[in-house]
Amino acid sequence: MSHPREDATSRIGSGRRRLGVVVSAVVLVGAGGWFAGTQVQSPADAAASHQAPKAGPVTVAVVRQSLTASVVATGSVEFASPRPLSLAGPVGSGAAAGADGEGAEQRVTKAPVAGTKIKEGDVLMTVSGRPVFALGGSVPMYRALGPGTSGDDVTQLQKALKRLGFDPGGTSGTYGQGTATAVADWYKSEGYDAQEPSPADQQQLGSLEQAVSAAQEALLTTNSGAGEESSSETGSSSTPAPQSSTDKQVHEIQVKSAQKALDLANGALSGFKATYGTKVPAGEVVFLPKLPARLDKVSVKTGDTPSAQIGTVTSSDVVVQAAVPGTDAQLLRHGMTARLTTADGKSAQGTVDVVADGSDSSSGADSATTTPSTTDDTNSASDSTAAVQVRITVPEPGPLAGEAEAAVKVTIKVGASDGKVLTVPMAAIHTSSDGRARVKVERGDVVTDVHVTVGLSAAGIVEVKADGGALKAGERVVVGE
Repeated sequence: MSHPREDATSRIGSGRRRLGVVVSAVVLVGAGGWFAGTQVQSPADAAASHQAPKAGPVTVAVVRQSLTASVVATGSVEFASPRPLSLAGPVGSGAAAGADGEGAEQRVTKAPVAGTKIKEGDVLMTVSGRPVFALGGSVPMYRALGPGTSGDDVTQLQKALKRLGFDPGGTSGTYGQGTATAVADWYKSEGYDAQEPSPADQQQLGSLEQAVSAAQEALLTTNSGAGEESSSETGSSSTPAPQSSTDKQVHEIQVKSAQKALDLANGALSGFKATYGTKVPAGEVVFLPKLPARLDKVSVKTGDTPSAQIGTVTSSDVVVQAAVPGTDAQLLRHGMTARLTTADGKSAQGTVDVVADGSDSSSGADSATTTPSTTDDTNSASDSTAAVQVRITVPEPGPLAGEAEAAVKVTIKVGASDGKVLTVPMAAIHTSSDGRARVKVERGDVVTDVHVTVGLSAAGIVEVKADGGALKAGERVVVGE
């Protein structure tokens, strides 16, 4: 049987537990309501939370840094001094030539090869089995050279023979026997026969010699004819009869005529002999101003008739031709260094040689600085952007030597700042109506105009200087809205 006090205690404990459960439930409900209240928004609150932030200026920081300005362009690798190559006339005749001394139609029997390096005395090609030699000289070959010819072309032939080791006996500019002998020895050393008189020349020489003999005989006959006639009239060969004055005059005329015929025949023979001998045909030598050279392109093949241009020859010097906008070309000067880079990373160094703007390449800008033309208040006239051809010489081509016609990136340094300077993007520069450049500086909630002097620009960045230190690194300038 339970005790009355224990029952009372048990009832009190049970009541406390029920009260604790009720309080806990109330607390949970309250917490859930608070959480729900914080997560649920009214339509007005939701719309307000999705509105864009208030518009403001776009700014970037002013940076203190070193600045280097460069002109960048794309160029192509070429060889310098291109010039057309053609023969000045036909080649000579070989031992198997026809009676006229030359074949009916000359054909290329060994074609020139593109890319060949040409040295003095080299055989460029053969035509009808005859060689075409390359020699150094500024006077183009324009005629056959042989005994009796004289001029600057003969002088440069004689100098070339001396350089090749065949002494012509002097460089007087007159083709004599010494030159003929040197030519013959030169051809023989190359495995060819020099051009000797053709059968037609030999026949003409014989005819001229016969004409001289006939004229001599006619003169002798005329001289002796008058005496024989006088003797026959008297019937005695020992005592010639006196001639009449008329007969004497006739005889004198006949003698003079015979003498004149002999003189003419001797003159023709002497003139022909002066040109008779070993010759250099017009088509067998090509004079080139600079050797060694490079045969760049070839226009003929074996079997063709070499009547037109046979190819293009260049010097062995490497150059790069690039097209640069006119505004950039104004910054270039003769002697500037250029960095040349191929697509696969090969590089070499060159020098600006010619800026083809119609004036000397040394007439570039006096300084490497440029003033940006970007404005928002007034528009200033900009320089022409028409492409200007720039030639860059490459003294040490290195990896570019075998890259003819390859595209390269050309980078030409045109200026550098004096140490670290304040810089801003080009878009930050504005021009006032008074023509002064300025930047807009954001300072707190206020945007302030600061007048600046612009300097070197490169890759969209420009050097600025503000009077009195009104601009500092780290401050933000407006580049857009």
